Amino acid sequence: MKIELVTTLKRQATKILSELHSSKEPVLITEHGQPSAYLVDVEHFDFMQKRMQILEALAKGELAISRGETVSNDEAKAKMNKWLK
Repeated sequence: MKIELVTTLKRQATKILSELHSSKEPVLITEHGQPSAYLVDVEHFDFMQKRMQILEALAKGELAISRGETVSNDEAKAKMNKWLK
């Protein structure tokens, strides 16, 4: 992963963005020697957001199963048929 100072980002934003778009590698921006932010390509960010949504949905499903909050296949079909009408 590439690491850049915030001052370098301010001075060379166009160059850093160009390199980011070509390499698709995130850039860690530091401020006063400490990590401050990640600069990522838009496509990669969108991909990560979609992945997070899927993982959150799986976690909710696992929690529902552990709580016994499930329905039979026939009940699920009946509920889906109501939504699809």
